[in-house]
Amino acid sequence: MSEFPESDRPVVRLSEEQAWERLASAKVGRLVTVVGDRPEIYPVNYVVTDGKVYFRTGEGSKLSELAVHPNVAFQVDHIHEDTAWSIVVHGSAHVLRSFDDAAKIDALGLTPWVPTPKYDYVEIRAAEVTGLQYNLVKN
Repeated sequence: MSEFPESDRPVVRLSEEQAWERLASAKVGRLVTVVGDRPEIYPVNYVVTDGKVYFRTGEGSKLSELAVHPNVAFQVDHIHEDTAWSIVVHGSAHVLRSFDDAAKIDALGLTPWVPTPKYDYVEIRAAEVTGLQYNLVKN
């Protein structure tokens, strides 16, 4: 199977499997939460495994809001020469409390990319994963 299916069409819906493959190939995504009565977007580095997205965070509004509003969106995109893709995960985020969970996630290579304390591990359980591939206009 081609890495970029149906390259003759301008927009192609990716299968769920292809969407997870794309998610696993990137390192930074955007977490969308609700803070008060408005959406907020946070860049986070992450890893995926077993149909879940994991990231680390420190104390603050992002972590506080996940306890109040666990429903989130997570988005990752990539542009490469004449193709691009975008993946969106809708699901619920949960702070993990187990040392075993933290060790499992650390073993996947998840380390903070900003040198601030990030002691909390968060799991996004996907309810829906969608992906689109864009075949860009060649100039």
